[in-house]
Amino acid sequence: MKKVLITGSTGFVGSHLIDYILDNQPDVDLIVCAKRTKSNMDNVKHLTTKTKIKFVDVELEDSKSVDALFTVFGEFDKCFHLAAQSFVKLSFDSPAETLTTNVIGTINLLEAIRKFNKECVILISGSSDEYGIHNEIIDENTYLRPLSPYAVSKVAQENLGHQYFKSYGLKTILTRTFNHDGPRRADVFVTSSFAKQIAEIEKGGKEAVIHHGNLDSYRDFTDVRDVVRAYWLASEKCENGEPYNICSGEVTKIDDVLNKLLSFSTIKIEKKQDPNRMRPSDIMRLEGKNDKFKKATGWNIEISVDKMLEDLLNYWRERV
Repeated sequence: MKKVLITGSTGFVGSHLIDYILDNQPDVDLIVCAKRTKSNMDNVKHLTTKTKIKFVDVELEDSKSVDALFTVFGEFDKCFHLAAQSFVKLSFDSPAETLTTNVIGTINLLEAIRKFNKECVILISGSSDEYGIHNEIIDENTYLRPLSPYAVSKVAQENLGHQYFKSYGLKTILTRTFNHDGPRRADVFVTSSFAKQIAEIEKGGKEAVIHHGNLDSYRDFTDVRDVVRAYWLASEKCENGEPYNICSGEVTKIDDVLNKLLSFSTIKIEKKQDPNRMRPSDIMRLEGKNDKFKKATGWNIEISVDKMLEDLLNYWRERV
């Protein structure tokens, strides 16, 4: 039996990864989806009746809970470690919680794999936020200068993955994923916040004003459905202990993202900056280079930014 473990399975990326595996990997017999007791199941409610899937309550900060998962299910072929506190603004408000969730949870998972399942390939999902501020296009050799507690936690996760590869021979795959969006994105993130506000305005009962933070920064966007395909390819073809950028290689100004979303609506909507949506420190430009990853896997972008934004807006139109 070929088994896959996914942490953070009920989240934005995790739910799309489950969809991808079900649709494209028929040799996977069982997907064990680790979730928290308090996890919101909205993203995966369409999957709960699938016989290939088991949702299991696991608290990654509790080593005994993680060990019990391997005791019950035995060895896994692959593990995709996606569980994290991933909202940058919240990490400034709750830095200790962010570091505990992201770093201690990763240590406990790596320790369990070291003890029970050393042949498991484990992908650790990192972030372009690890790089911080740079003026040049970013490749994997660019110096890491994290500017938020979230980014610091992601650097720590990656360093732990590299250390466990070097110290114990664990098959860790390290990815640094740039901005990714699409349906199911939580509304605390910039593009989804815009889309939800537009959908609420179209529905009626809300003034025709979009509230926003910094619109002058540039980000490298990839559709989440391309990202989960990239994660699977990484687990098959990338070298252990090596970091890989997952990105489109092109940047879009946040103001242009908002204008594109507004162009999908027939309502005239005003833009208004909200000081509460501004970060204590912000990165003005994150432009990635993906040559190393493309060479290793043959991966390419299949879904455009415009399509990603249109699907995200339609997702919120169905829900407000």
